[in-house]
Amino acid sequence: MKNILISISAFILAATPLKAFEKSDTLQVYFHQGKSEVDTLLKGNKRTLRSLDSLFNGNENLRRLQIVGGASPEGSVNLNYNLSEKRAERILSLLNLDGTDAPPKVETSFIGRDWEDLYNLVAEDPDVPFKEETLDLLEEINLKNKQERREAESDHFLTRLKELREGRPYRYLYNNIFPSLRASRIFFTYQYSPSIDLTIAPPNIYPENPPFIAEPILPTLSTSLGKRRNFYMAIKTNMLYDLLALPSLSAEFYLGRNLSIVGNWTYGWWDTDRTHHYWRAYGGDIALRWWFGKKAKEKPLTGHHIGIYGGILTYDFEFGGTGYMGGLPHETLWNRSLRMGGIEYGYSLPIAKHLNIDFTIGIGYLGGKYIKYIPDNGRYLWQSTHKINWFGPTKAEISLVWLIGNGNYNSIKKGGNR
Repeated sequence: MKNILISISAFILAATPLKAFEKSDTLQVYFHQGKSEVDTLLKGNKRTLRSLDSLFNGNENLRRLQIVGGASPEGSVNLNYNLSEKRAERILSLLNLDGTDAPPKVETSFIGRDWEDLYNLVAEDPDVPFKEETLDLLEEINLKNKQERREAESDHFLTRLKELREGRPYRYLYNNIFPSLRASRIFFTYQYSPSIDLTIAPPNIYPENPPFIAEPILPTLSTSLGKRRNFYMAIKTNMLYDLLALPSLSAEFYLGRNLSIVGNWTYGWWDTDRTHHYWRAYGGDIALRWWFGKKAKEKPLTGHHIGIYGGILTYDFEFGGTGYMGGLPHETLWNRSLRMGGIEYGYSLPIAKHLNIDFTIGIGYLGGKYIKYIPDNGRYLWQSTHKINWFGPTKAEISLVWLIGNGNYNSIKKGGNR
């Protein structure tokens, strides 16, 4: 009975042509800035070219093929039109369509500055500075493009984008999004017909429509941005300590989500035994900071910040009379040091492209032991030991900050204009 049912089903399906399905997909090849030659080492191009070769080599199921050359907004209008045209033609020259009996319909086009895709990429990126204002401007540009393309793509719109919010969005787009616009996209449509293996069909199931069979697996390429993530770091020195001949060095790293971690260290070990003058101090702290306010939203490590800190400090000050030593001698660094901790507030002010000045004050607790001594012929005579429990200002900084990292720079106005 089972064999009879399968035979009947096979006869019916053989007499009924199966419906052909169409599916569309996209591949993308990237280019270096201002170039139309393909670099196989750039952003997965090598894998994409292999996919193109296997896809178009004698594939009889291809129906339509569209190649669109694009360019990022920087550069002149004519340059970008010519460049995007060359990029589209370059991809067409790489396709192997000679082996197909029925070659697909092929169209090539070029769009110059790819404002539309720029809008889409900005909309997907949560890190774009002044994102809403940037999207509003790009929406206006795209609307003008639909109405009067050549005029809308004049340098006037590029200038407006560069000047928006002192150029902060433009610099981010240039470093992180523009590389994804320097590309040729290959849109293709292929056709396939599902097949049915009746030998494994359950004998008691006869749906009105043929069961769905997964389409053939064709090589595809992810269209994700693959953008390089920005890195923000700062090296700085506390100029207040430097003026006191206590050199300091700090390093701060941005962690994301408006958080950063900073480590500070001070070391000065000066002495003149002949006059019994000692000016010594070393120690440091680690702080976790949260950045907030308008400037902090525009760029990390800029603007207001609050945080918590903790650290150690030891010192030895003496000028020919009674000396004061913070902590206990002949102990480990931890045991002989004073300990401190508290909360801090500060503001980091941009002064140059890669320089800030950071003003910070900390209030908290400083505690431990210190001793008094008197120098005597090369010896140090202990006088007394005291405890210190101080609540109040325990930290003060006016630091010169050097900004390091991809995208970590300021926009500074000159003469009131950019």
